[in-house]
Amino acid sequence: MSVFEAGMMICFGASWPVAAYKTYKAKNVSGKSLTFSSLIIVGYICGLIHKIFFYFDWVLWLYLLNMLFVCLDMGLCIKYRFFSKNVKNK
Repeated sequence: MSVFEAGMMICFGASWPVAAYKTYKAKNVSGKSLTFSSLIIVGYICGLIHKIFFYFDWVLWLYLLNMLFVCLDMGLCIKYRFFSKNVKNK
């Protein structure tokens, strides 16, 4: 395990729940990019694959947790984009 990798994952891990919470509270997703979030998830999947097949350690759980929060934020973005379109059409 690299201390620097763990540090990076902890710092990223602190920001994703905050982003998801802000999305939930504001219900405003302007400026959020689903493409960017998708790329982040692909990066986490690559990290997970590396951890599983080449260097299994506890940081794997940080990858999973971070990916979960990015998925949550993406889900909220999709929900609020769909909801706002339906409200404008009524």
